[in-house]
Amino acid sequence: MRQVFASHLKKQWTGIRAPKLQQRLYSITSVLQRGSTRYDVPAVATSCTAPLLRVNACRQPLPLHRAFHSASTLNKAAKPNRLINEKSPYLLQHAHNPVDWYPWGKAAFDMAKTENKPIFLSIGYSTCHWCHVMEHESFENDQVAEILNKHFVSIKVDREENPGVDKLYMTYVQLTTGRGGWPMSVFLTPDLQPFFGATYFPPDDVGSHPGFKTVLSRVAKVWQDSPDALRQNGQDTIHQLESYVHSRPTGTSDDFDAVKIAKAACDHYKSVFDSTQGGFSDAPKFPQPVQMNFLLDYFGYSRQLNKDDAGKDALDMVLFTLKKIADGGIHDHVGGGFHRYSTDKNWHVPHFEKMLYDQAQLLSTYSTAYQITKDPLFASTAKDIISYISRDLLHPQGGFYSAEDADSLPTFDAQTKLEGAFCVWTQSELESVLDAKQAQAVIRHYGVKPDGNVDPAQDPHMELVNKNVLTSQESFQETADALNISLAEVETALEGAKQKLWNYRMEHRPRPHRDEKILTSWNGLMITGLVKAYQVLHDPAILDLASNAANFVRKELYQSNTKTLLRSYCQGPSTIEGFLDDYSYMIQGLIDLYETNYDERWIQWAHDLQNTQNELFFDKEAGGYFTVQEKDKSILVRLKDEQDGAEPSPNAISLKNLVRLGTIVEEGSYVTNAQSTLDWSSMAMARFPYAMPALVTSSLLMDHGPKQIVLAGNPNDESMQTYQQLIDQAFIPNKLVIQAKGSGYVHDKNALIAKIGTQEQNGKPTAFICENFTCGLPIQDVKQLKKSLEL
Repeated sequence: MRQVFASHLKKQWTGIRAPKLQQRLYSITSVLQRGSTRYDVPAVATSCTAPLLRVNACRQPLPLHRAFHSASTLNKAAKPNRLINEKSPYLLQHAHNPVDWYPWGKAAFDMAKTENKPIFLSIGYSTCHWCHVMEHESFENDQVAEILNKHFVSIKVDREENPGVDKLYMTYVQLTTGRGGWPMSVFLTPDLQPFFGATYFPPDDVGSHPGFKTVLSRVAKVWQDSPDALRQNGQDTIHQLESYVHSRPTGTSDDFDAVKIAKAACDHYKSVFDSTQGGFSDAPKFPQPVQMNFLLDYFGYSRQLNKDDAGKDALDMVLFTLKKIADGGIHDHVGGGFHRYSTDKNWHVPHFEKMLYDQAQLLSTYSTAYQITKDPLFASTAKDIISYISRDLLHPQGGFYSAEDADSLPTFDAQTKLEGAFCVWTQSELESVLDAKQAQAVIRHYGVKPDGNVDPAQDPHMELVNKNVLTSQESFQETADALNISLAEVETALEGAKQKLWNYRMEHRPRPHRDEKILTSWNGLMITGLVKAYQVLHDPAILDLASNAANFVRKELYQSNTKTLLRSYCQGPSTIEGFLDDYSYMIQGLIDLYETNYDERWIQWAHDLQNTQNELFFDKEAGGYFTVQEKDKSILVRLKDEQDGAEPSPNAISLKNLVRLGTIVEEGSYVTNAQSTLDWSSMAMARFPYAMPALVTSSLLMDHGPKQIVLAGNPNDESMQTYQQLIDQAFIPNKLVIQAKGSGYVHDKNALIAKIGTQEQNGKPTAFICENFTCGLPIQDVKQLKKSLEL
C-alpha cells in the first residue's frame, strides 16, 4: 500500500526525486564493482526488508543461507569495546564484539575526521531477529572486525533510543534501494553524509551477490582511490534530501474536504481488504492498529452525519479483523499479548517478538471495539493484553519496558537460540503436561498436529519442525460438539490448560531477552491504551497502571527546570533528549488521563509539554513539526513525517493534541499551529489519504470540532458517577470531557469552564454538552444525558 504511495511521491513531488538518488547510488555501485561482478543493492538487501516507505523488520529467508546465532551475543571472555559504557540493551549486546564500535557522538565523528576514514553506521534494536543474525555472522567474526577496525570508524545506533538518526538514514536507504528494514547498514563520509547503504548483508558472497566482507573491502578501496568523489556524492545526496523536505508541495486547507478524503481512505481499505482472513494485505500481515483506529473513528463520524451505511463497512472490516487476529497464532494464547506480525496471510505463524507499541495500540483498538459492540471477546482480549504487559513488561516503579525478543533457548542447557522456542509446542509435550480432557480440548481447538502445524514455507531455517503454533480453528461450541462435551467443560479445560502450559514454560524454558529500555513515547501510547481500557472496563487497577506510568515518566524522564523530556531510561535516564514522538504521544496520554480522573496536574503538565514541543519542533515557515530539534547538528537534514508506520505519525497526534488541549486551556496559538499543520499536510493527505490515516482522523476532529461534555458538581455523588460511566461507555470520536471546578488550573485558563464551575446548580450534578462554541441547556437527569449521548 505504502509502496503505491511512494511511487506517486516519486512522480509528483517536486525537488528531489528518488530516481535521482538511485542514479547516484548506481554511479557509486559501478565504481564498487570489480571484474565481472556488479554490486546490486536491491538484490543483496534481501532479508529484513519491506516496501518502500513502509519500514518493518520482516522474517524472511536469507539467500542460500541458514541463520545461526549463539545462545548469548555477549561473549564476556572478549575484551569489551566502547559500548560497554552505554545503557541501551542493544548497544550492550555488541559491547564484546571484536569490532571497535563507537556510540553515535562527537568522539566517533572526530576520529573519522582525524584518521580520514569513512564511517560504517549500523542501526538496529535489541529484539530484532536479523540484527542477531548479522551480529553472529559478521560482527562477532574476527576477519570482518579486522577490516572494519582498519578501514572504518564503526558506529552502532539503537534505533529506538535515537530515532532521529534512524529516520534520516532510513529515508536515504529507502529512496536509493526501494526498501528498508533492520539491521540497516550505511556508509558515511566523516561529515556524516551517506554515500551507500542497504539493510542486511550475508557474511560471504552468495552467487553474484557479494557478502559483507567483499562489500567492506570494495568500499575501503574506493575510499582510498577516490575519496573526493564519495565526499561529493555525499554532499549532493544531503542537498537533494534537503530539497526533498523543503520543496514538497504545500498549500492551504481552504478547499480541503475532510469527510470526502476520509471516505477515499475508507474506500481504499475496502478495495484491499482480505474478506477471508481480515487485514489489508497479503503475507506478511501486520496488525496495523493505526488503520483500524481510523476506520472506527470514521464509523463514529459517519453516525454523527447520519450516514450509517458509509461507516458500517468500516466498522465491519475492523471487527472481523480483530476477531481473526485474536484467534490467530499472532496472539499468544498461553502468555497473552500479541507478536509483531504474521509471516503468512492467515495470522498463523508469527514473527515472535513482542513490542510495547503494538500492545498499547491494540489495547486501544480492542477497547474501542468493545465500547461500540459490547462483544465480550473484545473485552477479554483487552484484559489479556493488560495481563501480559503488567506481568512481563512492567518496571517496579511503573514504567513499561520496550519489548521481548523473538529468539530464545529451547531448554536451559541448549546452546543455540531459536525463534519462537518459548511459545511453540509439540503434541507430545501438550499430552504430557495436560490431563486427558485438557489435551483433547487444546489439540482440537488450536489445530495441533502430531508432526506440527507449521507450513515449511513459513519455516525457512527449520526451527519449527514438528512444532505447533496455537491458533483457534473453531469456536468453543464447535469444539464442545466435536468432543461431545458441554460448552462449560471446554471453557474450563482450555483455561486450566493455559495456566498449566504457562507454568511449564516458566519452569522448563528460558525467557526470551527483554529490552528493559523504557521509552517516553511508547509509554505515552500505553497510557492512552490503558485509559481507553479503563473507560470501558472500569477496573481501578487499570487506571492505576496508567497513572503510575505517567508518574514514572515525570519522575525519571522529565526535566522540570527546562520543561523538557528525555528519550529513554534503562537503569537510569539517558542523556538523549526527547524527540517529537516523545512529546506528542505523552501529551496525548496526559489529556486522556485528565478526561478520566480530572486530575488537573496532567493538563498543566500537558500544557507545559505542548509549549516546549512548539518551541523545539514547530516549523514556523511551512507548518508541521520536525522530528528532531534544530540544535542537534549531527542530524544533517531535519525531516517531517505525515505518514503512519507501526506507530501513528507524531504530526497527526500533535494536530489532535492541539485541538483538544487548546480547547481545554483556551490557547489561541494552538489553533494557529493546528491550522498550519493541516495546511502543510493537506495536499499529501488529499492525494494519498490511505498512507496517513491518523492525520485524516485528526482532520476530521478539526472539521467537526470537539464535542465538549462539561461536568459540574460533586465527583463523589452517585449520580455524577453514573454520568461518568455513561460518558465513558459512549463511543463519540470527537468527545472531550472536562470537569468544571470553582478554582484550579482549567478554571484559570478557560473562562467558560470557570463560569460553569462557579454557577450554582441547585446542588445537583450537572452536565453540559457544548458544540460549535455553544453549550446546551444543563442536564440534571440520567435518562436525559443518556438520550443526549445517543447518536
